[in-house]
Amino acid sequence: MELLGNSYFALFLIILIGFIIGRIKIKGISLDVSAVIFVALVFGHFGVIVPKDFQYLGLVLFIFTIGIQAGPGFFSSFKKNGRQLAILATLLIVSSSLITFGVYYFGGIDRSLCIGLLTGSLTSTPGLAAAIDTTGSPLASIGYGIGYPFGVIGVILFVSFLPRILRVNIKQAEDQYRHEVSGGFPEIRKRNFRVENENVFGKTIGELRIRYMTKAVVSRVMHGDAAITPVSDTVLKKGDIIKAVGTSAALDRVRLLIGSETATEIPLSTQYDVRSLLVTNKEVVGKTLGQLNMLNTYNTTVTRIRRSGIDLSPSPSSKLQFGDKLIVACNRENMEQVVRIFGDDDRRLSDTDFLPIATGIILGILVGKLSLNFGSFSFSLGLTGGILLTALVLGRTGKTGPVMWTMTGAANQLLRQFGLLFFLAAVGTSAGSSLVDTFQQYGIELFLYGIVITLVPMLLTAIVARYFLKMNVLTLLGTLTGSMTSTPGLAAIDGMTDTDAPSVAYATVYPIAMVLLIVAVQVLSLI
Repeated sequence: MELLGNSYFALFLIILIGFIIGRIKIKGISLDVSAVIFVALVFGHFGVIVPKDFQYLGLVLFIFTIGIQAGPGFFSSFKKNGRQLAILATLLIVSSSLITFGVYYFGGIDRSLCIGLLTGSLTSTPGLAAAIDTTGSPLASIGYGIGYPFGVIGVILFVSFLPRILRVNIKQAEDQYRHEVSGGFPEIRKRNFRVENENVFGKTIGELRIRYMTKAVVSRVMHGDAAITPVSDTVLKKGDIIKAVGTSAALDRVRLLIGSETATEIPLSTQYDVRSLLVTNKEVVGKTLGQLNMLNTYNTTVTRIRRSGIDLSPSPSSKLQFGDKLIVACNRENMEQVVRIFGDDDRRLSDTDFLPIATGIILGILVGKLSLNFGSFSFSLGLTGGILLTALVLGRTGKTGPVMWTMTGAANQLLRQFGLLFFLAAVGTSAGSSLVDTFQQYGIELFLYGIVITLVPMLLTAIVARYFLKMNVLTLLGTLTGSMTSTPGLAAIDGMTDTDAPSVAYATVYPIAMVLLIVAVQVLSLI
């Protein structure tokens, strides 16, 4: 058909059919967006090819948006679970390398072909580049071509069915993950206390250093019948009522310092206002509350910060991020000025600035081209690794001068989906075009070896992670796809959950797995 020769027509036809098939559910299971790659494999087998440019464009956008989203959580995750995730990635790479060595040693298969088979089974293009460079043999590319199709399909099928095999409820796994994430951020509460401790009578809030001593924020004080917004020189008198906001532990410390808890409410003065404000002004992003000095300048108290669904207790060192929701209390006459300072413009949350996106991708490409040479051993991150590492750092940085690196959730999701579809369509047609030929030329034996190299290490890693390390299944899925350096695999689980657990785990182990695989290729080539 002549229209299928038009790459644009073929690309969007594959995406259309993939979406239709992906929405079909059988016993509650659907392929979702990953169905695109299976449609592409069929099209590729019949000679339809989506140009490589679409593959690289899609890969760049998909990896960059993952890095930007995962950046803030990546570094904290690495500190918390980095060693555990690194162990799993090492287990997977080492076990797959040992299986490859067994195929070479006991199966009598050419070494270069086996090394290529390893990189294809783990769908690692940087690994293939290292294999070609170290072996100097075209057999590495052929091995990659044999291992790659099932490397793509096998990871998708494995991670798609693993939750059902383990009989895990995704909703419960999401709740568990959110609980783990919020574990370091206890629930923020508010209580009223009566000033009864004679040691604080006649002293100012500044002298008592209440925020420093208790880690709670005093948001309101009632002298007699008058409610005021406190400042550092507000004097506490016997019988005053204060409202404090903080964790349960912080409020217990307030009780010890000030006096007993009381059910007496502090009425809002007509001159007093409490609002929820969005941080959308780029000028304050990246600054701490201490730098803004809102209390002394505008008689304003920030009592709570809500970020990514988690309530945080503010402190002078709290650094603001774009999209934070603040609960602020101050006099009505100052509120409009406070609103202008923080922005509070929800329309800006839907804006997408392509300058930082283009800049970040260019920086990532340049980082990927950097090469480290250690004698006969050389290493570079490549396109994927360079962009991912750069995006992680930029996502964590958040802002450099006037440039905002972060994106809103809606913008990130749109670009990610856009890139993902292009990538899956191009990869699928490319793999489909050589699937039958390579199978016929080298027989079923090598193809079966590739299946073993793909599946057995994942199964072993899943058993260790689930039953010995008690890992959350969403983190496990991200760890498996990251260790297999499988972007299509991550795509398969991307629609399973609304949390960023798989993306954070993927971004954490991907650089580790990529480096380990390149080292493994170097070692195998020397045996």
